[in-house]
Amino acid sequence: MPSLHDQATPGSERSLLRTRRGFLTLLLLCGIQFMDAVDTSIVNVALPSIKHSLHVSQQSLQWVISGYLLTYGGFLLLGGRAADLLGRRRVLIFGLILFAFSSLAGGLANSQGLLISARIVQGIGAAIMAPAGLSILTTTFREGKDRNTALGVWGGVSAIGAAMGVSLGGLLSEGPGWRWVFFVNLPVVALALGGAFWLLPGERRRARFANFDSQGALLVTSGMLLLIFALVRAPNVGWSSTQTILELAGAAGLLVVFAVNELRSVNPLFPFSILRVKGLAAADATQLIAFAGFLSMFFFVTLYMQEVLHLSPIQAGVAYLPVTVCGAISAGIASQLVARIGTRPVIVAGALIAAAGIFWLSRVPVHGTYAADVLPGLLIMPLGAGAVFVAVATAANAGVSADKAGLAAGLLNAAGTLGSALGIAIFSAIATSRTRDLLAAHVALPEAATSGYRRALLVASIFMLAAALIASRATNTRGQPAPGSTPEPAAPPLLDAN
Repeated sequence: MPSLHDQATPGSERSLLRTRRGFLTLLLLCGIQFMDAVDTSIVNVALPSIKHSLHVSQQSLQWVISGYLLTYGGFLLLGGRAADLLGRRRVLIFGLILFAFSSLAGGLANSQGLLISARIVQGIGAAIMAPAGLSILTTTFREGKDRNTALGVWGGVSAIGAAMGVSLGGLLSEGPGWRWVFFVNLPVVALALGGAFWLLPGERRRARFANFDSQGALLVTSGMLLLIFALVRAPNVGWSSTQTILELAGAAGLLVVFAVNELRSVNPLFPFSILRVKGLAAADATQLIAFAGFLSMFFFVTLYMQEVLHLSPIQAGVAYLPVTVCGAISAGIASQLVARIGTRPVIVAGALIAAAGIFWLSRVPVHGTYAADVLPGLLIMPLGAGAVFVAVATAANAGVSADKAGLAAGLLNAAGTLGSALGIAIFSAIATSRTRDLLAAHVALPEAATSGYRRALLVASIFMLAAALIASRATNTRGQPAPGSTPEPAAPPLLDAN
């Protein structure tokens, strides 16, 4: 079956985005990414309601968030490469179905065990569908103006979704109830499944399961799961504890063995040749560092608004609406700038602006107000962050051949997830240490907690500055066509399709 690009451009350079089918395809893929981004944060504000309703212990409550993060980060590389080898539409549909069933199970859960299990499976579903969706986008739209625009919208949706998740979580948990933070996914998945069957062309399976690098898949998934598990647990058990050191060492060992396995494999899950694509490694490193500062900001600002300013969950959720508006504006502008001046100046400028916004938030006082002390930072930060994530997505996918598009998408998403886990782990330890020191010095709890949040946000702003520094040394990708990066080829490039 011909690709969308072939259908839209028979013998011409006609823009696919100017066609109805192309526009609807972009809408479908961005809708899937929006749902994926929303679910990284939608549960946060609902946690107090979940704790009261299901009598969840404080220790178990963190796994409602961490369980999703663990499997999402752990399965991303496997999900991305499976899309390349087994068919992107097929893998996307499987991920959507898994996500829907786990969302239904989470909404119906009557115990903490079932809820946490549902979140773990939901993370796997998201890890399968996210890179498949992005790789479909990059192989559908021609590199250049079409793909820059499509990636601009996609990157903006990613940044906006994380902010909207907090707002939606507050509205739903205080409205119809916390269970709707899961049920809301079901109609979206139903629409996405219908759109996938209608809009996306079918594919032949590229690899026999007998030729699939199952050993590499097991090693990289185990290594990523153990690495993120160690990062999530480190703030509670201590960075210097024997358990944390052994877990990090075990994760490093598994990933080293994975690398050796891939170098020797005839059909590797992770062809290291992808790292030779100009700008890809720097873009993924920028994504990791920037996400560490960006998503950690939501965590600490939410705590400040609820614990210090005493905003209700719904008020804390609505407080992030300016982030979605500014993020959308920034993404739209950035997608146009990337085509004119390239990715490097957009990322550097965006990261500096985002760092300034987070630095503003690091000055929040104990007796502050939302309008004077929080809102200005929430207006500045997304103007920069939206530009960063649009340009990074463009740089991380430019010049990648169609047969490795899923892997590139998985790498980008994995970098963001690993950065989020790393940021929360490091900054939580910084905030907790500062708060404990002040409490030991008999400082009142509100002052001690606020000082801890300020210290964590200050370091988050420094991480954003580091992202700007990394980007300043990266290749300036302008989204021009590169050899081997044409839309999906008709013939399978890697393995026997039978």
